[in-house]
Parts: sequence; structure tokens; C-alpha cells
Amino acid sequence: MSKSIDVTDLNVYYGDFLAVEGVSLHIPPRSVTAFIGPSGCGKSTFLRTLNRMHEVIPGARVEGQVMLDGDDLYAAGVDPVAVRRSVGMVFQRPNPFPTMSIKENVLAGVRLNNKRMSRSDADALVEKSLRGANLWNEVKDRLDKPGSGLSGGQQQRLCIARAIAIEPQVLLMDEPCSALDPISTYAIEELIARLKTEYTIVIVTHNMQQASRVSERTAFFNIAGTGKPGKLIEYDDTATIFTTPTEQATEDYVSGRFG
Repeated sequence: MSKSIDVTDLNVYYGDFLAVEGVSLHIPPRSVTAFIGPSGCGKSTFLRTLNRMHEVIPGARVEGQVMLDGDDLYAAGVDPVAVRRSVGMVFQRPNPFPTMSIKENVLAGVRLNNKRMSRSDADALVEKSLRGANLWNEVKDRLDKPGSGLSGGQQQRLCIARAIAIEPQVLLMDEPCSALDPISTYAIEELIARLKTEYTIVIVTHNMQQASRVSERTAFFNIAGTGKPGKLIEYDDTATIFTTPTEQATEDYVSGRFG
């Protein structure tokens, strides 16, 4: 049950510093949307506002609206933990829990949400999630071994399995391939193509070829200079952004003239 996201006039602050200014966009369900732009332009910061991870940093806050299928994620009384259950996140560096087995890593989020489940239900969920992350065949004979014993690419897929085990509707990915080799990157990109049939996926990437390969829509963020807020410059179908963008800054970035 994937959902659309509608953001209106979003400003993101760290204390008094305005990090991202005036973002409005619609992210359609069951699709991949890529955020691109130079370092420090606010794309990862903005991504983290979509599941309220941003506010775990002291002094961080937002103004504006983030709607998940019409529900305001920042409305009074909304539990951020519940938001993070429906909007999962995969980080830049694979971060399996080192002391936990592969199986326990997959179940970590579910157990955190105090879901009691029978052993057979847990086993079924582990298999389903690892199959969903295209990792099952590689690890099914060593589910009780530590997750930290896997390769970097496998660890990242384990983190994706952990994220989808809690059955979110949206999956946020913050540069999920930046620490990976080309073969592992290809495996993750193939996985993203499969997952979008069930989830709304938003990916931050520095790799322009990756954005053009995996996404239907692309948002280009930019920054006027150090200490200035990041802004959404252009948002359109990926093919349009990479071939006939409206803004000169977008064209300069995607053609490699800066950034």
C-alpha cells in the first residue's frame, strides 16, 4: 500500500540557520523519485524531514507541511515513531547491528515496535523480507551468523530487508550505493526497480547516471553559496531534467559544468 507525498512551503532549520527554504513538490506513489544536486544543498536534510528523522538533531525544526496521502506528518499529536514505521529509511553506509545475527537484524525494527510474533511468523517474515531485498539465496544457510560478516553490498541489502520488514509505505534512501562497488550498486539498482511496484521510493544520489537509470522523476536542489539555504530549483520527469531542463543551473549541473 504505497502512498503519495505532498510537500508545501517546507522550511528546514537547524537552530536559527535556515538549511532548506520553500520546497513544494508532489511525489507520486509506486515510483522512484531522485534528489540530485551539489554537496551541502540540503537534499539529505530535506529527505530526513519526510519521516521526521531530521528532528532527532537538537534544535532542528521545520515549517510547512508534509502530507502522506492527506495525513499531515507534522500535525499536533502525530507520533514520530509511527511516522517512521510507515516511512522507512536506508542510510548511506550499511549499518547492520554488529552483535546481531542476520535474522535478528531483519527483525530488529519489528521487535522495536513491540510486535510479539510466533517463531514461525518470525521465520516467514525473515524469509519474505530477505527475498524482497534479493538476499535470501545468499544467506539462507547462515541466518544465525552475524550481519557484520556480510560484504558491503550484502549488508546494504540486509538494511533494506530490515526496512521493509516493518511494511512501510514509503522507502527513503540516502545515497544507498555511495559506499559500494559497481556490482553491488547494480544489485541495489535492480532491487529498487523491483521494490517500486510496492513502495514509493525517494533516493538521494550523487551519481547522475544512477538517477537517470532508476528514477521516473528527478528534483534538482542547489545552493547560492555557503551559509545560504538549499532550494529546489527544478522538478520534472527524469528524462526532461537530463535532456531539456528549464533552468540553466540544472543544465549546468547535469552536463557536469559545476558541482
